[in-house]
Amino acid sequence: MSNSNKSNVIPIIMMYLLFAMIAFVTNLCNPMGVIVKNQFGVSNFAAQLGNFANFGAYLLMGIPSGLLLKKIGYKKTALFAIAIGFIGVFLEYVSGWESVQSFPVYLMGAFIAGFCMCMLNCVVNPMLNTLGGGGNKGNQLIQFGGVCNSLAATAVTILVGAMIGDVSKAQISNATPALFIALGIFAVVFVVLLLTNIPEPSIATDKGEKATTGAFKYRHFNLGLLAIFLYIGIEVGLPTYVLQYLSTPTEVAEGLAPGFGMDPGIAATIAGVYWLLMLVGRFVGGLIGGKVSSRAQVTVLASVVILFVLIGMFASTDTLVPIVGFEGSTGSFTTSQVPMGILFLVLGGLCTSIMWGGIFNMAVEGLGKYTEFASGMFMTMVFGGAILVPFQGLVADLTGSFLSSYVVVLCCAAYILFYALIGSRVSKKAE
Repeated sequence: MSNSNKSNVIPIIMMYLLFAMIAFVTNLCNPMGVIVKNQFGVSNFAAQLGNFANFGAYLLMGIPSGLLLKKIGYKKTALFAIAIGFIGVFLEYVSGWESVQSFPVYLMGAFIAGFCMCMLNCVVNPMLNTLGGGGNKGNQLIQFGGVCNSLAATAVTILVGAMIGDVSKAQISNATPALFIALGIFAVVFVVLLLTNIPEPSIATDKGEKATTGAFKYRHFNLGLLAIFLYIGIEVGLPTYVLQYLSTPTEVAEGLAPGFGMDPGIAATIAGVYWLLMLVGRFVGGLIGGKVSSRAQVTVLASVVILFVLIGMFASTDTLVPIVGFEGSTGSFTTSQVPMGILFLVLGGLCTSIMWGGIFNMAVEGLGKYTEFASGMFMTMVFGGAILVPFQGLVADLTGSFLSSYVVVLCCAAYILFYALIGSRVSKKAE
């Protein structure tokens, strides 16, 4: 191993830890959606406003995050983000106090945490791409970072789901251990990162055209922004409404979509398998990323996710298959029956696994000095989760069916396929 590669080991590990933090805090919103729906008595749409707040922060912080990278560097941006994230998660915890009991405080915490996630995403993706030298190798490092991301997402989904117990009595206080884990992670990583030497990628300055506008000259970048916007709707929408459908009672108030009536712990275990499959897919993507192009990977998996979603939507709900899950109300593992289509929706995790890194890699190809600003714009477009995930809940409420709401995911996947095949092709490179 060369000295250069050796010197990059610790920075790469730190980026992987930050990747895990992003997933743990972001995915708190999914099982917390089940809790706040009960504690505050809100609809499926309102229950996903935590996702709206979290991802909505990207709209405001995406471009400033890219500018921060240029002004104070990658390490200081990450430290600033971690401090903000601690505040956000603490507010989520406070919102459940008996003396507070405030849905707006919960949303405020999710919003502030979203600022943190945006800044960290803006740091880790271009940093790993740079440490890998761009191209297939850069994509490979991003995919391995995604493995850490998926592992944390799996853990938090199953952990909080198991803590819910009886869904009719779910309270934010049930999730206290998970919230404390998040706060502890923030504190530890802040100290470790503070003591770690992180190489700052050289950032070229543009003496002519401003780097804050030049990236928009590239068609593949502009189309890539829309691809990321829609991708978040796929990644988050798939497991979110598997969990909502399975844990929602079969009999609900008029105007709401009925569910499958499953124990929330088992439902969370099944939704957690989605993130576990993303881990598997990202690990495989990391292994082959140095040899197989991002375009080829995204093309194949976008096609497969379209097939899986169609099966999930239209397969008979009377056709059941056995699944092992953790029953939160009894604290034990048990075997339950779920509709076959749900398993195909969960299998979508294999398909979404490498899409983020693949789309990012294709969209910034050839941007050169515009890469930092492009990364900030990518973070801005993550606010697609703020629009598409609650919108899918609204579709579920309007149609009276969680499964029908997956038409939103289907449309998003169709565009990703178009981008991989046609929209991502580079017409020119930055000078």
